[in-house]
Amino acid sequence: MSARAGGGQPKDEVVIRECATVEEFDACVRLQREVFALPDVEISPRRHLVVSRAAGGWTLGAFRGDRLVGFVHHLAAVYGDRVGGYSHMMAVAEDFQNRGLGARLKWAQRERAINEGRDFIKWTFEPARARNAHFNLNRLGAVVRTYAANFYGTDYTTIDGEFGRPLGLDSDRLIAEWNLTSRRVEAASRGEQLTSGAQPEAAVVIPPDWNALVREDPARAREELLRVRREFQAALAAGLVCSGFERDAVRPRYLFFREP
Repeated sequence: MSARAGGGQPKDEVVIRECATVEEFDACVRLQREVFALPDVEISPRRHLVVSRAAGGWTLGAFRGDRLVGFVHHLAAVYGDRVGGYSHMMAVAEDFQNRGLGARLKWAQRERAINEGRDFIKWTFEPARARNAHFNLNRLGAVVRTYAANFYGTDYTTIDGEFGRPLGLDSDRLIAEWNLTSRRVEAASRGEQLTSGAQPEAAVVIPPDWNALVREDPARAREELLRVRREFQAALAAGLVCSGFERDAVRPRYLFFREP
């Protein structure tokens, strides 16, 4: 990121740096409320962000001037005898979405983790959200080997559009595995396409518009959630790895391959 002649950053340029003050952590809490619309019981509070930093984690913030417009929260994590990271959450302000800021935050997270001697990060995402699937698998180069059914308990973000009440859908999640120094992720970091040319051995189709389905037909949404769960678990149980996603306006689908 270049500075203007004469020093300093352009005032409208977004700068990514670590959050370190109480005020910056409070801004992260406010941004969670704005972006996720979660009840307070589901918000990660300032204390959580402070404690995780003291325990070896960190929060990278995207700042435009003094305003926090995005952040990614990274926890130190232990996987057996391997120390890596866990990406607890990422949020981008609504007026800064679709500008590539989420990708900038994730690549900054990767760089920071590698500089600390780490080579592995995990996080979760919702199976039925095509945009997240494309971002995580195709743009970042993550893979999925684990399907976690009802990972967080009742999902408060799914709301009955007719009555405005929580549906209580299970919070199924996919666990993304990001091998930071793998050839796949290195290629993704250069913006290369991650297609191998191999034919997938299995595929799982998801609804093209999950939010609309939940809003318009909650019973059908629950059926689809359970179908995707069954098909995903069957493919993983067969020893396949999910490492691709095919975007389509009608039948978006996850792609599964044999381990190389």
